[in-house]
Amino acid sequence: MPGGRLTQPERQQIAHGLAEDLAYAEIARGLNRPTSTITREVMRNGGPTAYRADAAHRATERRAQRRRPAAPRDQSMAPQADGRDADAVREYEEVFTTVLMQSGLPKMMSRVLTCFYTSDAGSLTASELARRLQVSPASISKAIAFLESQGLVRRERDERRREHYIVDDDVWYRSMMASVSASAHLVETARQGVAVLGPGTPAAARLENIARFVDFVSESMARAAQQAREVLYTKPEHTKPEHTRPEHTKPGHTNPGHTNPEPTPDATG
Repeated sequence: MPGGRLTQPERQQIAHGLAEDLAYAEIARGLNRPTSTITREVMRNGGPTAYRADAAHRATERRAQRRRPAAPRDQSMAPQADGRDADAVREYEEVFTTVLMQSGLPKMMSRVLTCFYTSDAGSLTASELARRLQVSPASISKAIAFLESQGLVRRERDERRREHYIVDDDVWYRSMMASVSASAHLVETARQGVAVLGPGTPAAARLENIARFVDFVSESMARAAQQAREVLYTKPEHTKPEHTRPEHTKPGHTNPGHTNPEPTPDATG
């Protein structure tokens, strides 16, 4: 696939593809570019409905002119663990950031959250985040404040009193349950409308159908989230210590990956 920056004709082809309602992957195939390149290009220049080829090209040129000299890669990024390809990691981080932005999260908050998710430790300091993203400490502080307010990260101090920011394994469960709570409020409000508009009327029937649908889906989602919650705590097998006693589990729960052997009958019996 070709590398380097997108050309103006390529941007015009992207705009044409968006107008034709083509998927990013299809546009990428037509340009022989990675899908992530097209996704990133569109999202940083107004999104699929507001993308304009000429405006995107001018914006890219302005960014290139004012961009500070990049730090050498070996200084701006920590060495990659497990033999990871640093370029592939960066490319994936940009894709994941774009997906978070598409879900409604602001850009800087998406970049910070991606750092946590792609960090093995799941814990970073403000200075580590600023160095990794090449942004000011003020930008990190603002992003962290927002993510904390949404319950997506939390902070704690280590033995040296340094403040660390952490993404809990449970964050996606809490997010799902918050969505269920919001859906319950929608169900309640829709059913209030049934009484106001009069049972049996088309408008009331529409609201009742909405309430029944959302109620069923949210109840199913809550049940599925509770059943699957343990998945969020699954660790890679190679990190499990060998020759150690299995951890205690809650009453009524089995320890994943561990089975109690059946009692061996007495050979003499």
